[in-house]
Amino acid sequence: MPNGLYTARNLRKKRKKMKLKSKSYVLKLKRKTEKKDLLEGAPMGRGIVLQKVGVESKQPNSAIRKCVRVQIIKNGRLATAFLPGDGALNFVDEHDEVTIEGIHGPRSRSMGDIPGVRYKVREVNGVPLKLLILGKTRKPAR
Repeated sequence: MPNGLYTARNLRKKRKKMKLKSKSYVLKLKRKTEKKDLLEGAPMGRGIVLQKVGVESKQPNSAIRKCVRVQIIKNGRLATAFLPGDGALNFVDEHDEVTIEGIHGPRSRSMGDIPGVRYKVREVNGVPLKLLILGKTRKPAR
């Protein structure tokens, strides 16, 4: 490791070289996550529920995770979104407007044992799903 006077250029070159070996830096440089993101870089997106689906969890767990197929309004693409909470499926119907956000998996991928699901439902018809589950509010009729 060079040190002392007149070594700034060497240090900078070495730092740049090591940066390019970092996988996360290179992916960010190539804007890979933005290209494959259905929300196109936005933190949340609105969509219309097309159908309710049950997704089987990966090994070693055994469960059917409740999800919905959503058509995103701004680009018309389809996404599968997870419904967090106990009994959340009862509050979501087909043709409801939902707000989805990332499920915060590694490198904006799927989370835990739910294969292929990268988003979760946050609101249903403008009402937070958490408040509906707790029974503090009711879902407005559209």
